[in-house]
This record gives sequence, C-alpha cells and structure tokens, in this order.
Amino acid sequence: MFEATRLVFYYAVSPVHMGAGSAIGAIDNPIQREVHTQHPIFAGSGIKGALRHHFNRRWSGERGKNGQSLVSRIFGPPTNASDHAGAFSVSDAQLAVLPVRSLKGAFVYATCPLALGRLKRFAELAGVPVDWSVENVQAQQALTASDSAVSSGSVILESFEFSRAEGDCVKIAAWLADNALPAAPSHKFFADKLRTDLIVLSDTDFAHFARHGMAVEPHVRINDESGTADDGGLFYTENLPPESILVGLAQASLERFKKTGEETGPARLDADAILSHIFEGAGSDRPGIANKALQIGGDATTGRGLVIVRPVGEDTGA
Repeated sequence: MFEATRLVFYYAVSPVHMGAGSAIGAIDNPIQREVHTQHPIFAGSGIKGALRHHFNRRWSGERGKNGQSLVSRIFGPPTNASDHAGAFSVSDAQLAVLPVRSLKGAFVYATCPLALGRLKRFAELAGVPVDWSVENVQAQQALTASDSAVSSGSVILESFEFSRAEGDCVKIAAWLADNALPAAPSHKFFADKLRTDLIVLSDTDFAHFARHGMAVEPHVRINDESGTADDGGLFYTENLPPESILVGLAQASLERFKKTGEETGPARLDADAILSHIFEGAGSDRPGIANKALQIGGDATTGRGLVIVRPVGEDTGA
C-alpha cells in the first residue's frame, strides 16, 4: 500500500498537551499514553490533523477549493470521504527521549532499551542507517554518554540515585544529535547537550519518569461577571515537558482519485512526491514542514504544542 517512508522526529520546544479525552485519577485533562507501557504518545490522527490544518493555512490558495486543493489530494477529501482515500499516512509518535531533572546540568536526556529498540525498528523500516546497538541496563543503574551528569560516581535524577553502569552510549547520543534535531545554529546548544547528557536507564526506572515526570498545571475558570474564580472551577492539565523527543513514521502511496474523475483529473503524484510536498514543499508559496515548528494538541493560545518536525531520509539533508 505505501511506497515511500520517512522517519520523523518531533522535538518539543514548549509543553505539549495531546489530550486523552477522559480523566482518570487526580488529573482532569491527562495526555495520551500507550496502554501497555504508559509512555506518552502523539496519536497519528492528531498529527495528521495538525499537518492538514497547517498546510490549509500556509499553502497559498488552498482554502475554498474543497476537494480540488492539493491538501485534499494528499490528505483526502474534507467531505465525502468515501470518494477516495488520502495518499499520506502518519503513525503514532512514540516516546524516544524524555528530559529528567538532574543534580548536575539542570536536566538530562533520558531513554531506555525499550524506547531505543523501538526507535531502531522505526529507523530500519524507513531505511535509515543505524550504527549502534541497544544494550541492557540493570535497575538503579545509568549508562552515560559522558561525565557531565555524574557526581561522585553516581547520577542523581529528581530524588533518585543511580550508579554508573559499565559501558557508554556515545554512539547513540551522537546519532540522535545528528538526526533528531536540525543542523541550524539555533539548535546547536541542544544538539551538543544531547551528545553529552544522554542517559540510558532500565525500562522500569524510565517508566517511572515517563509516568510521573510530566508537567501538571492548575487552571482556574474565571467568572465573567465577577472577574474572580468560579466555585469548582479549579482543574489540572497534564503536559509533556519541553525537550521531549518522540519518533514515528510518515508514509505515502500513489495519489488516488475518484473513479469517475480519474481520466480528467490532474497528473497523479507518486509516493516520493507526496512526501516531498509535505516536508520539502512545492515552491515558495507552498513551503514544507521539515525542520520547522508545528502546533499540535490543545491550549495553542497559551503557547502549548510547539514541536520541531525533523524528517530523516531522502531529500532531507540527513
């Protein structure tokens, strides 16, 4: 079905709230999580919807064309979806790296064998070379890329102490720094920090931070008449913290048309052209999203949901 694939990183530059739609426990507005790992995710449907909205706004002359616009040709018709399917697909984005508060260096980029194994699998599906292997890490140990977060032979994350594991993750850190972030000068500080401050924890230890290391913000509903807080108006919203890195796949097929209009329609875009339009753009009036900010999820008016979209593979310069 799909004839072209790209590996895509999503680097959060602000807190991100991809809402789960239902509350369990003390948090009124939790973020999306996988059932079996409880790792935060970005649902593919939400990413695709954000991309469609982005291009409807940014591509010149797209609005008002209904099913004849380039956006509709790539993503599918906005109405009468049974006419034909879209030619672009995006997977759920899985958690690859999570920022965790550290005694030294403010925070580290934490990951685990499970997250790295899934990342490597995505990379191989997209045909992206991977020159590192996933090493097992014991509980209460930390595999480090350098000494930057090590204090007296230990790594202190939040209120937990981890002994330093044998070996290193230098190759993994370098690969992530080269691929997960754009090469622009504005990202150099974070790419360099990723090279030195990557830490691999056990799956169990990482799962604790993935479950309890989110930013939880209190919100108050204001009464328009009094200008003060409404009774019962306090609620809590969960956000994925900035500097988090998620990864997924973008795939494309040959463009489809409605059967009755296929003979008189425009020339079909092939799968590579679809991905090129999405990421590299189609001229100055139709810029791509590669290495640029995309707003996803809720609370956009309070600065939430900004992620840098970093595709890796053909035509991306990676």
